[in-house]
Amino acid sequence: MIKIAVTGGIGSGKSYISHLLEDMHIPVYNADNEAKRLTASDAGIRGELIALLGEDVYKGGLLNKPLLASYLFSAPAHVLQINSIIHPRVRKDFAAWVERQQKCEIVGMESAILYEAGFQDTVDAVVMVYAPVDLRIQRAMYRDGASEEQVRARIAAQMDDEEKRRRADFTVVNDGVQLLIPQLNKIVEQLKTEKFVP
Repeated sequence: MIKIAVTGGIGSGKSYISHLLEDMHIPVYNADNEAKRLTASDAGIRGELIALLGEDVYKGGLLNKPLLASYLFSAPAHVLQINSIIHPRVRKDFAAWVERQQKCEIVGMESAILYEAGFQDTVDAVVMVYAPVDLRIQRAMYRDGASEEQVRARIAAQMDDEEKRRRADFTVVNDGVQLLIPQLNKIVEQLKTEKFVP
């Protein structure tokens, strides 16, 4: 089995590429969504967050997102602290999910913060979804109802696209001009042949 990751900046079209891969019978684990699910439901995460932030971090059994967010954004060290609680659980959950996909030749993981979380170590190849920054801003503004200023701030907080592109094994250009399916077919073909050795 070959494990791939799909990553890219905000508005690049990661989720759309993941859907296309699923249409090609390549199941994709959404690390960002699963991290949210685990933060809400995993007893280990719950216990560590309560130890760190007190009982109020879960109100009526539900994650107190404003409290967690205010702690996260009050200091860079807090982000590392919270990630050190959540990311190991996501890594373990992904490994268990992969075990359940044994009949698949290729499986994927979608993660916006692949490199920041160190998840690149859990896969054999990284596919970077690349789009021009102006297009990414338009997409994110439309999708999230956010202002240009808010989207630019979120882009600035993420790892630089060129750095992600440099580290990735493959790049899919999602600029609204180049066809996506031929690009993905070429990547899948390379993964399945001797040309790619993880």
